[in-house]
Amino acid sequence: MNEKFENICRVKNNSATDLNLIPVYTYSEFSDLALNLLTKKENHCVNYFASPYKNGLRFIASIADDTAGDIILLSHFLASSEPKQLNSLTPKITALHIFEREIFENYGIAFKDHPWLKPVRFPHDRFDRNLKVNDYPFYKINSHELHEVGVGPVHAGIIEPGHFRFICNGENVLHLEIQLGWQHRGVEALILEKKQLLQRVILSESIAGDTAVGHSLAFAQLIESLGDIKISGQLMVERAIALELERIAIHVGDIAALCTDISYGLGANIFAILRTGIINYTQSWCGNRLGKGMIRPGGINLPFTNEHKKRLLEVLTKFEFQFVELAHRTYKLSSVQNRFDDIGTVNEDLIRSIGAVGMAARMANLNRDIRSSHPFAGYIQFPIEPVILPKGDVFSRFLLRRKEIKRSIAWIRNILANANFDTPSEKPVNEIVLKPDSFAISLTEGWRGEICHCALTDDTGNMIFYKIKDPSMHNWKALELSLRNLEISDFPINNKSYNLSYCGYDL
Repeated sequence: MNEKFENICRVKNNSATDLNLIPVYTYSEFSDLALNLLTKKENHCVNYFASPYKNGLRFIASIADDTAGDIILLSHFLASSEPKQLNSLTPKITALHIFEREIFENYGIAFKDHPWLKPVRFPHDRFDRNLKVNDYPFYKINSHELHEVGVGPVHAGIIEPGHFRFICNGENVLHLEIQLGWQHRGVEALILEKKQLLQRVILSESIAGDTAVGHSLAFAQLIESLGDIKISGQLMVERAIALELERIAIHVGDIAALCTDISYGLGANIFAILRTGIINYTQSWCGNRLGKGMIRPGGINLPFTNEHKKRLLEVLTKFEFQFVELAHRTYKLSSVQNRFDDIGTVNEDLIRSIGAVGMAARMANLNRDIRSSHPFAGYIQFPIEPVILPKGDVFSRFLLRRKEIKRSIAWIRNILANANFDTPSEKPVNEIVLKPDSFAISLTEGWRGEICHCALTDDTGNMIFYKIKDPSMHNWKALELSLRNLEISDFPINNKSYNLSYCGYDL
């Protein structure tokens, strides 16, 4: 390996780096290095994007080294005078397919030999306006014996829009392709357009409504790194508590939803009631049941006090007693086990190949959890051990939620037993002067999985580019693949077992 490859740029999570310190490789060098890194099991790509720069496009890839806890930054440049074509890396690293498709959508870069080069979304400012959402090129199998079933984009449950195209042999699903991109809001552009810090953080809370804490925490950490703002250990702990409460609430709600799908009324009702207790506590703390208003750069408006601590212990004790009792009953029911067991199975190799993250990875024996591999907030002082299950089916996704709830409660109890909150945490800042000519990256582990926010600033410190990646960006592909060779009637519970985000994908 030549000298350039020996001097690769390594940074830590929640850091801002001088753009001049990120080596710019030729595309051939970039490809060789990216392939060399991504063939190693300890590495995975957390983001890869292009942004306008001078007379061309600057490409930056962020590759997480989960063993060393580093993030490796690679870049290459494509001048506007050069052909808009690059050799695709997807045939060798499947997980890069979604990043290359997004770059194609935004800038018209043709990735040669990409197996399914089509837009991820259909925003109003897409490069090729001739590409229409209604003309989406679905995968086809020509056969008189097969038929297609189309569902959506209007969802039967009146939730977010998405189209599901099944290719079936009778009731058996041979292939599923999911088309999203019906409600692009332009969140990344809005973050640049809005100049006030409060406007930007409110936007970050709205990226995915069920992950308000996860996304706003990624934004706050990124801005703090760009502004060189240090926060107290106590505030870091408070943020992590809020994130774990979000995890508990959504997980128990998903358990209730899965019980609904198999007509287990007791579980559906009681688990849903238990969720209410957790989100009501969050509301009593910050004024919003989903945690909006909780995370602010530099501080917190409503600090966690010893009174909050006392109340939280009471809420968790009540919740845990009821949850454990009902979970013990529910998870041992043969009717539950028979409906979920061996349904929607994906193995570790498949999950790794598509770059799955979070729950979708951990339920298939892949240890991928930013809280432990690239710790942030309170997880630096109070480490947490991820829950890993080996089987990769609906029951594993069902069981993982139960185990993660218990792990989160134990982790919060450990903090509350070893920390006091006598002194209120610092107040938020209203304005932040950002470092010029910098690249910043922030990773958090939302309840779905890995969230990544990146930003670039110009020579005056103005933010000129913002990139968001929700875990659903990777995990929708896992849902598609896990339905193969199942009956089409298995789709609802399989879909619910992932509970992926439409709006987090279609930014």
